[in-house]
Amino acid sequence: MRAEAVSEAMVKETAAEKGRAAARRELITLVAADLISNLGSRISVIAIPWLVLTTTGSPAKMGIVAAAEFLPYMLSSSLATPWADRFGVRRTSIVVDAASAVAMAVVALTPWLGFGALVALVAVAGGLRGIGDRVKHVMFRPAAQRAGVELIRLTSAYDGLARGVTLFGAVIGGLLIDWVGVTRAIWIDAGSFALCALLVGVLVRPPAADAPAAPREGYFRALRTGFAYLRTDRVLLAMLLVVSALNMMAAANTAVWIPVWVSDVLGDPAGFGLVLGVFGAGALLGNLVFTMVGPRLPRTLVFAVGAALSGAPRLLTMALTDHLVVVLAVTFLSGIGIAAVNPLLGATLYERVPDALQTRVLGIAGSLAFVGLPVGALLGGWSVAALGLKPALLVMAVLCAVLTVGPLLAGPLRAGRSRPAPPAP
Repeated sequence: MRAEAVSEAMVKETAAEKGRAAARRELITLVAADLISNLGSRISVIAIPWLVLTTTGSPAKMGIVAAAEFLPYMLSSSLATPWADRFGVRRTSIVVDAASAVAMAVVALTPWLGFGALVALVAVAGGLRGIGDRVKHVMFRPAAQRAGVELIRLTSAYDGLARGVTLFGAVIGGLLIDWVGVTRAIWIDAGSFALCALLVGVLVRPPAADAPAAPREGYFRALRTGFAYLRTDRVLLAMLLVVSALNMMAAANTAVWIPVWVSDVLGDPAGFGLVLGVFGAGALLGNLVFTMVGPRLPRTLVFAVGAALSGAPRLLTMALTDHLVVVLAVTFLSGIGIAAVNPLLGATLYERVPDALQTRVLGIAGSLAFVGLPVGALLGGWSVAALGLKPALLVMAVLCAVLTVGPLLAGPLRAGRSRPAPPAP
C-alpha cells in the first residue's frame, strides 16, 4: 500500500509539474504577444504621423489623427470591458487583434481613401487596441498563478520589457520608414497584430477554471459594479491618482519642458534624445533590480519613494541648473524610481480585485492612469507660455510633489495597507 501511495504521489507531482510548465509557456506567449503588439504600435506612432505629413503637409492634421487614436483607446479600455467579460477574454483578445490587423492594413491604403477615412480608421484601431491590451493583462494573473510565478516579479519583468520595447520601438519605426517606406511600415504593424491573434489562438489554452465567473448582469450595471469597487478601494484609488499625476507630468515633460530646456540651454536637439535615453536606461536598470528583490521589499514605502523620485526632482533640477551632467544624473535616478511604481500598481490590482471584476476594474484603472497624458501636454504648453520655462518648472515641481507624495502621506497607504484585500462578496 505504501509503495502504491508513493507511486500515486509521484504521478500527481509529475502532472502538477507538467501543468506548471504548460502554464509558463502560456504566460510567456501572452507576454510575448502583448510586447509584439506594443512594438507594432510604436512603429505606427512614427509611421502614421509621417504618413499624414507627407500626404497632407499639415501639422494640425497630425494632431487630429493622434487625438483620434488616443481618445477611443482610453474609452474602450473601460467601456468595452463588460462585453469582454461576456464574450470571454481569450476570444476577445483574438478577435480584436485580428480586427486591428485589418484596420491597420486599410490605414496603409488611406492615401487613396482620403483624410476622413484615415481619421475614422485610426479611431477604430485605437478603440480595438484599448480593449485588446486590457484583456491580455487580465489573462496574465491566472497564468502566472498556475505557473507558480510571483505576481510582483511578473509585473516588474513585464514593465521592464515594455519600457525596452518603447525605447527601441520608435527607433525601429524611423529606420523602417527609411528602409521600406511608410506604407510598408504600417503593413508591418498590421502583421504584428495578426501574429498576436495567431499566438493567442494557437498557444494559449487556459483551463475553464481560469475564466472569471462574471455575473450575468446588464451592461450598465456591470460597468457601475467596476466603478463602485474601485471607488471603495481607497488603496488602489490612491495609487491610481498618483500614477495619473506622474503620467500628466511625464507628458508635459516630454512634449514641452525637456525640449524647451534643451533648446534654451544646449541648443542641440541631440540633448533631447540623450535626456530621454538616460531616463529609459535608469528605468531598465531599476526594473532589473526590482524584479530580483521586489518581493522582499516593503511595498508602501517603495511605492512612495519611487513616486517621489520619479516626478518632482527632475523638474526642480531643470529649474535650478543649466548643467547637463547634473540633469542627467537626477534623470537617471528618477528612471530608477519609476521602475517600482507601475509593477507595484499592477501587482496590487491583480491581488486586490476579485476574479469576476478583473476585466472591468483593470480597464477602468488603465483609463484613469492614462487620462493625465493629454492634460499634461496641454499643461506643459500653457505653463511655459504663461510663466516662462524656469518659473513653470518650479511651480510644477511643487505641484507634482503635492500630487504624488500627498496622497501617500495623508491617504490610506500611510497605514501600510498594501496587502491583498478580501474578495468582494
